[in-house]
Amino acid sequence: MPGLTEGVARAAVIGHPVAHSLSPALHRAAHAQLGLDWHYEAIDVEPGGVDGFLAGLDEFWRGLSVTMPHKEAIRRHGSGDELVELTGVANTWVRIPGAEPLVRNTDVGGYQLALSEAGIGALDSAVVVGNGATARSAVVALRQLGVERVQLLARDPQRAQELRGFCSNTLGMLCKVSPLRHAQVIESDILVSTVPAAGVEPVAEELAAAVQVVFDSVYDPWPTALARAAEARGRLTLNGLDLLAGQAVEQVRLMTGGGEVGYELLRSAGQEALGARGAI
Repeated sequence: MPGLTEGVARAAVIGHPVAHSLSPALHRAAHAQLGLDWHYEAIDVEPGGVDGFLAGLDEFWRGLSVTMPHKEAIRRHGSGDELVELTGVANTWVRIPGAEPLVRNTDVGGYQLALSEAGIGALDSAVVVGNGATARSAVVALRQLGVERVQLLARDPQRAQELRGFCSNTLGMLCKVSPLRHAQVIESDILVSTVPAAGVEPVAEELAAAVQVVFDSVYDPWPTALARAAEARGRLTLNGLDLLAGQAVEQVRLMTGGGEVGYELLRSAGQEALGARGAI
């Protein structure tokens, strides 16, 4: 890369699209805090391109943050753990000198840390919008926080049947699948939306009215229609930046070999970057 000092440690976030990602802002703030002269960037890797991209990395690469659509593909490229096996996805790839790389899922812990920072502990019931990789991590995070009953809302309920089986058979949750547009939303402690903002806009009012906490996993644009509806009702509202900061705490520790940075440092860096874009 032009202008990059030879031999400097490198890391990146990969996805498609990825230019919007705030991960560079968060990780650069972490590296500055830790006194590390690392280079971190956003790299667009098209679907199906993970194998070739990894094959081209030199020895100076330390790790990758992995976003959609590569969270399933990256699993094949390292040693996972019980959480990766449980969720079937990973969002972190870490090079280990002389050994097989690690792949980890820090989204589960990211949801939990963000909720903890907001003062949310045990939960009993939840509504989850979506049925993809992020929704899978969300239901695991919620189950570990005590949720026993979950309603899955999907544009196409048939596509959510696999996630329903995972919730019921693997996690031991009472699970119901409903169509997003015409759902009778069950009153619950929390709603987690894992879909783009436009996906829930037509039903934002109904969703916000049925729950006490709204976690909309979007940060740009913000506020979303769902967030506005929730805040108008006085609901506690979290967003994708809370999740991004939460999961990045563990990513930084993994990539740097133990570097500890605070949630608030990372969230503030992301908020500043959003402000520079005029997104808040």
